[in-house]
Amino acid sequence: ITLPALLSAGVNKHMSSGLICASGTLGQIIPPSIVLILLGDQVSNAYFEAQQEAGNFAPDPVTVGDLFAGALFPGLLLVALYAAYVLIRLRRSSSSRPAEESRERVSPFELFKNIAPTLGLIVAVLGSILIGVATPTEAAGVGVAGAILIAASGQGRGAARVAALCAILAVVLLALRQAGLFGLEFSGGRISWSLASLASIGLTVAAILLLLVAASSLFRKEVLLPALGETVTITGMIFGIVMAASVLSLVFRGFDGDVHVAELLNALPGGAYGMLILTMLVIFLLGFILEFVEIIFIVVPIVGPVILQTDISPVWFAVLIALNLQTSFLTPPFGFALFYYRSVAPPEIRTVDIYVSVIPFVLIQLMALALVAAFPALATWLPAVLF
Repeated sequence: ITLPALLSAGVNKHMSSGLICASGTLGQIIPPSIVLILLGDQVSNAYFEAQQEAGNFAPDPVTVGDLFAGALFPGLLLVALYAAYVLIRLRRSSSSRPAEESRERVSPFELFKNIAPTLGLIVAVLGSILIGVATPTEAAGVGVAGAILIAASGQGRGAARVAALCAILAVVLLALRQAGLFGLEFSGGRISWSLASLASIGLTVAAILLLLVAASSLFRKEVLLPALGETVTITGMIFGIVMAASVLSLVFRGFDGDVHVAELLNALPGGAYGMLILTMLVIFLLGFILEFVEIIFIVVPIVGPVILQTDISPVWFAVLIALNLQTSFLTPPFGFALFYYRSVAPPEIRTVDIYVSVIPFVLIQLMALALVAAFPALATWLPAVLF
């Protein structure tokens, strides 16, 4: 969708290709992100094991919500660095190019109308976690419901009205809850059938019925079942990878591989930061040949318990890994973003052009990684404030 518009606007194929591939990877660091969810589980286990080894048997838990909050500012920093690079490059190229004919402009209202549903879904999922309304698992349900409403809104005027009404009702219910005017009242362990309780149940049932009506429109259009089937397939593939990686990690530990790794890390100069630098380098190199799931489930259980016995923050450690893993989507030959883009790019954009186009953006990602490493508060300040 974006490539023809960029090319017609005078952006060259290298900048267009690199920008599309790099922007497509932002979902791996900006919450909600499957990378952060999987990473949160493994870092939490590694931190608990490290604290037990250090004699602390009641450590503060590391949650996915912590990682979502910790990755927010680094993700926005990365967006800002992308934007600055593109602005500098395009200004240089436009200054050396003669003025072109004026093109049709899109009004701000039309632009907002097109991106508002997607932004609303992001805010709903991430906001429900950050303000404490939902756990990450429950927020996944919020995301599914929001995706159903957005998809239903494109299935005709009637379905769009139902979806809009359901979304408005959900926002009203959230506002009432935050104001303390919504929720079930209990007395002696049983529901107190007061007016507030009856209103809460009635409004919730109404929202669920509207959601089911929206889902039924997708079912009739043969959209819902294919989406469910693909979801089950992808989930099964991910769990297959998780099981295989867990078996590999278990066998590695069975042969005392973790002991040898611990000895190697402890022998490095620089202490904890020397360990961290080597780990980041290994993860970056593994990103050329492995996908992020294998790296998370193989590397983190091995090095995490050793590194997290030091004073390194587990949230900072996880965010650094997440930023590092994001580069694996752009590094050839197995970068996912490169594969996906190759499948839709026109033949005149060669594979070597795609590889060359992402080099500046990989360097920008490494710059962001270095900035977060130099200023840990970028990753640790927001979780400390919120939680």
